[in-house]
Amino acid sequence: MKYNIKLKFQVDGIVEKTDVIGAIFGQTENLFGDEFDLRELQDKGRLGRITVEIYPKGNKADGEVIIPSNLDRIETALI
Repeated sequence: MKYNIKLKFQVDGIVEKTDVIGAIFGQTENLFGDEFDLRELQDKGRLGRITVEIYPKGNKADGEVIIPSNLDRIETALI
């Protein structure tokens, strides 16, 4: 993969990795149209496996998401 998309997040409450991944897919669904559908891009090998690291702090959590990208830099920046 050429690029990595990195996201940082903070959540009030306890979350699981699956919650974060589900939120990413849910919030981006139909956002950019069919050509940037995350599931389709993963199926075609244009995006890699989404990894999530969560660092709990009491009733809050900080975290980081990394999505490897094989898209060009402009398409990667859009996502």
